[in-house]
Amino acid sequence: MWRLALRTLQFRKDVFAAVFTAMFLGAVMISAAGALMETGVREVLPPQRLAGAPIVIVGDPSYAMPKADPRDEDTEWTRLTERVRLGAALLDTVRALPGVERVIGDLSFPATVLLGDRPAATGHDWSSAVLAPYRLRQGAAPAGPGDVVLDSATAGRSGLRAGDSVRIAVAGVTRVYRVTGVAAPAGGREITGAALFFSSPDARHLAGHPGTVDAAAVLPDPGTDAAALRARIQDTLRGHAAVTLTGDRRGLAEFPGGRDGAENLVVISGVTAGITFMVALLAVASTLGMSVENRGREMALLRGMGTSRARIRRMVLAEAMTVSAVAVVPGSLLGPYLGHRLFRLLVADGVVPEVMPFQQGWAPVLTSVVVCLLAAAAAAFFPARRASLVPAVGRPAGAALRGRPLGPVRSAITVACLGGGAALAVSVVVAPRPPAAGTATLTVLALSVGMALVAPLTTRAMTDALRQPVRALFGQIGHLAILNARARTVRVAAAATPIMLVTGIALSNVYLQTSPADAAERVYVEQLRADVVLTAGTGGLASGVLDRVRSVPGVAGASEFVTGTAFLERPYDVWQNDDGWPVQGITAEAAESVTAFRLVAGSLADLRGNSVALAEGHALQLGRDLGDTVTMRLGDGHAVDLRVVALLSARPGDETILMPASLLAPHTTAGLPPQILVRAATPGAVPAVRAALAEMGGTIPGMRVSDASVLSVVHTERQRTRAWVNYLFIGTMLAFVVISVISIQAAGAARRGREFGLQRLIGSSRGQVLRMMGIEGVLVAVIGVVLGTVVFVPVLLLFTIAISGSPLPSGPVYLYVIVVCAAGLSALMGALPPAWAATRGRPVTTVRPSDP
Repeated sequence: MWRLALRTLQFRKDVFAAVFTAMFLGAVMISAAGALMETGVREVLPPQRLAGAPIVIVGDPSYAMPKADPRDEDTEWTRLTERVRLGAALLDTVRALPGVERVIGDLSFPATVLLGDRPAATGHDWSSAVLAPYRLRQGAAPAGPGDVVLDSATAGRSGLRAGDSVRIAVAGVTRVYRVTGVAAPAGGREITGAALFFSSPDARHLAGHPGTVDAAAVLPDPGTDAAALRARIQDTLRGHAAVTLTGDRRGLAEFPGGRDGAENLVVISGVTAGITFMVALLAVASTLGMSVENRGREMALLRGMGTSRARIRRMVLAEAMTVSAVAVVPGSLLGPYLGHRLFRLLVADGVVPEVMPFQQGWAPVLTSVVVCLLAAAAAAFFPARRASLVPAVGRPAGAALRGRPLGPVRSAITVACLGGGAALAVSVVVAPRPPAAGTATLTVLALSVGMALVAPLTTRAMTDALRQPVRALFGQIGHLAILNARARTVRVAAAATPIMLVTGIALSNVYLQTSPADAAERVYVEQLRADVVLTAGTGGLASGVLDRVRSVPGVAGASEFVTGTAFLERPYDVWQNDDGWPVQGITAEAAESVTAFRLVAGSLADLRGNSVALAEGHALQLGRDLGDTVTMRLGDGHAVDLRVVALLSARPGDETILMPASLLAPHTTAGLPPQILVRAATPGAVPAVRAALAEMGGTIPGMRVSDASVLSVVHTERQRTRAWVNYLFIGTMLAFVVISVISIQAAGAARRGREFGLQRLIGSSRGQVLRMMGIEGVLVAVIGVVLGTVVFVPVLLLFTIAISGSPLPSGPVYLYVIVVCAAGLSALMGALPPAWAATRGRPVTTVRPSDP
């Protein structure tokens, strides 16, 4: 059957060209996604400033989620959102290990040189300069308080030399320092960030976290095996929230944002690869199904010659696998080049740190080949089985193929998808809290797959429904187009299915993300009533700034404002997911003036010390009331017991946790409040208050004075990764739609030369034939868009009602317009050029036998 399969390929070039194109594109996308995933999984981040230490110890950001039953052995892990620091006592324990020569604690904190273009830099303890190493080019090391050493790049930009004085802002406080020296990395080593080195007492004070360090660099004794030493250190650290880094992962200690970048890459690549696999599978299955429908007489002839059903199945599988293998290998080889291009775009957009290198090995290529070939085999399964149903004798082959639109396996899958999707849609309505967007997305996915499996049936129903409107609009030409569509239901379904998928799955993925994000943003902003917002420029706002703001005439209230994430450990919280709870830190004295929370019980004025305010429904679910205690794990891993002092009214799904800013801020990476919310005494006093604060801001380096809209901007910046996922999602599916629809339409139109010739011989003009084909193309696009819209709109409306109380979703409308336009253009581009080519000659020359 392999030899027969190879021979049939040359007579089915149009159909198998569509299969080749779909599999080639799928291989490119899956291989590119694999290269991105490899980069994310490896977490390779070459060290720069800490390159001289073969072993680096950092705080472990991994967090084991609380369990309903402590005896449960399954542990779900997530990641803390703030830097986890190391205690000084832990460094002393490591120093005592045999084979350790030195352990150097590393401190990093934002600093700004207030001169020239005010370059942003990072402050460090001079003792860590030996790790790069940095060498003095001028002057001497910082010997005491008030001394600083600049790196050569900062000194060159600022025009400073040893002996000069310079103003440096750290943690919102400006101080004059004496430049004792200028240092540069030894050996021409490239270090990305600007560095300022302070004396040890100054560095510990400026870092703002006494008794802790950001990382610890371990220097082994000469001749000590680094791998054996690392094993000893890991045994010593067992039970502590600390991990050891070696090789190119040591850079994570310098660039903790690298973990976020790696996680973003894994999410983006996983979504892209998954949707590519599914769409390629369905697109190829639709194309092969159309091919089998057109080859009824061929299959009947083979059966009449004694060919078994198993051999026919193997022939169809062999055809699909041969074409796929030819397409998959070059596509997989080209994928990493696209992956590198996407990686550079992600770096430029800030989704991935610039210092993270792109990793490209053979694993993504080989994985892409295997995955795509499995997809091809799965896509060919149902068409191959359908082809084997043709009887050797009895009813005509075409009737045999059309008589059993669904086999038992396909029927079971269809019922499972449609039934499961309907059940999930009902759960969106009856759930006590709004479900996650992933649940709604899974609902649309299940419904879309179910609709794709019954595409011939739904296409015929849609064609019947559109008969009268098309005849009313286009007359006899439209009526003829409808008749042709009904006679070629499988071909129309094959072309409409990709359009239905991109409309239903891709658009729902976008709007099911943007709608809750916009709803959360509205709630976030509505809960705050600030007239003016002060935002820190470097590190955070010093404690004295709040008192100065309160003394400004016309200010009715001012509160520090800190945001973060925390996990509720006790009691067990069934509502908590691996993202934790959003936490806001505010100042008790002005909490009620700068926020719009509606209190059910208690008072925000009691939000002092170790206290917390919970949403009423959340507290009820936890079994807690005023005066009760809950235990929360803050973003840096510290657990605190908090007393409930207030209960808030909140819609299900909009629950927020409030705690004192003075409690939350020290457990953030910055260690200081990044913002101050200011409320004016009267609306008329806002301009004067803002002007006075702007004048005061001139004395605080980097502080910005703006209105409350800045809170919305800061909040929406967190959706950048999600936007990238959506872009790749839509782009990937549109590419498949355009290629699949054009290929299927072109394959169908190219086989209709005899039909066009007969139509012209009985009086139709060439223009009428082309208009008929145009109407058929528009019909395909309309059917696909309508079915896709029917799949996702009800789920989207139910979801938006659940999360916001309004049925109106939010998101870019232009994406829907783009999908509709792409569907229409691809259907027309696939139908009209082949029809134009088929009608170029004289009608009598085209009237010849051909495949149906």
